[in-house]
Amino acid sequence: MSSVDNKDKWAALRAAQVPPPEGDGDFTSPDPEAYTGKRSIPQPQPLERHGPARVIAMANQKGGVGKTTSTINLGAALAEYGRKVLLVDFDPQGALSVGFGVNPHTLELTVYNLLMQEDVNIEDVITKTNVAGLHVLPANIDLSAAEIQLVNEVAREQTLARVLRPVMADYDYILVDCQPSLGLLTVNALTAAHGVLIPLECEFFSLRGVALLLDTIDKVRERLNFDLDLDGIVATMYDSRTTHSRQVLQRVVEAFGDKVFGTVIARTVRFPETTVAGEPITTWAPASSGARAYRQLARELIAAVDEKH
Repeated sequence: MSSVDNKDKWAALRAAQVPPPEGDGDFTSPDPEAYTGKRSIPQPQPLERHGPARVIAMANQKGGVGKTTSTINLGAALAEYGRKVLLVDFDPQGALSVGFGVNPHTLELTVYNLLMQEDVNIEDVITKTNVAGLHVLPANIDLSAAEIQLVNEVAREQTLARVLRPVMADYDYILVDCQPSLGLLTVNALTAAHGVLIPLECEFFSLRGVALLLDTIDKVRERLNFDLDLDGIVATMYDSRTTHSRQVLQRVVEAFGDKVFGTVIARTVRFPETTVAGEPITTWAPASSGARAYRQLARELIAAVDEKH
């Protein structure tokens, strides 16, 4: 996307941030596909071999938008379709690790050690999950120190890309759960990534920071990672009962068009339950609407990546 294209996106996004007057637009349909459009999504084909991995940064500097939930459940859904997946917990809060039942306070080695200690191998840090083909690089509060310590390092923005390189051939997808900020850790994730997936809560305040995030993506593309692409925006926490959610979803589609995934993740009480259970919704409640949504999102992502190649 060129800077000229971005200016058009910024203008559309600014317009999307303003709620319409009463009665403006048709927001009557509770079906999210009325706004994103119905799409034919092919069934993923089995792979004859694995790798090299597509690295995707799950990024949004606003917290509470479903970023970690989406990383966990999208990763699990991709694994269900026979893809080998590595999830990187790149948030010092360690929420992704907790989501798999890992106690971050008892970890001897985390992604922090991998970044800061040359004698630590990535194979020593990777943790298996209860989902076949799905592994995790865990994190805890130690990672917050990395942002400070990396400042004086040579090629500090490429640190994550360097430590992931030895396992790129072993996985089909590497999803990086970024912290809710645009600091050095997030820039590392964007520099290591081939694409960015933005979880966006269906709420007007969530729209306000997206322009800044896209601006950061554009700068990283120009200066550090020429191949970085926007894989898409996935609407999360959609509540079909409220006009507000439907308004936001329509405005996002108007601003970003086919960059918005057709799959919309609706609110459900099942997601908080999975955090307590320490497993993805695809195994905790496999027949739930949330599990079905993330499987559909996985199919969309696989189809989009296959089309690019």
